[in-house]
Amino acid sequence: MKKIIDIISTVIMVVVITFAFLLVGIRIFGLTPYTVLSGSMEPNYHVGSLIYVKQVDPADLKVDDPITYVIEGDTVVTHRIIEVLYDEKDPTSLSFRTKGDNNDDPDGEPVSAKNILGMPVFTIPLLGYVAVFIQNPPGSYFVIGILASLLILAFMPDLLNKLLGSVETEEESQEADTSEPAEDTASDDGQENN
Repeated sequence: MKKIIDIISTVIMVVVITFAFLLVGIRIFGLTPYTVLSGSMEPNYHVGSLIYVKQVDPADLKVDDPITYVIEGDTVVTHRIIEVLYDEKDPTSLSFRTKGDNNDDPDGEPVSAKNILGMPVFTIPLLGYVAVFIQNPPGSYFVIGILASLLILAFMPDLLNKLLGSVETEEESQEADTSEPAEDTASDDGQENN
């Protein structure tokens, strides 16, 4: 039983650590994960995928590069550059005309270089669904429950051994008391004590 619990807890722990790394730990490498919520970039970035975005210098971007950027305050979008626009009055100011791969028309407004978060480096299909699930209730409650279960599974074998060990020790001592023959209570001088 202990071996089965150990295997199950190890598998769950590996899965949890892997997801934690893919959702949070990857930031150590300068990548930020975003969930694809629409089909505007199909077939390159599928709905429910998690894309990993690395910061880039906007001056290094060119036509056909996919970019991830912010619009309207906090909406994050990933579309492809179809035109690089230079400001005639300020040559250091860049903006980009973008279009979703699966969209018929280009986006309405150009994207300013200051709104660019980066460029997608790679994607993992379906992992975005997991990310969205665990970031919102009831998914966050589910994750808390899994972590609590892992803690219980980690310490349960030791607790069971202690509890069962102490019960067995008590039972063994009771059996020993009833099964052993009465000892002779003779004194050192060979006489019985009464």
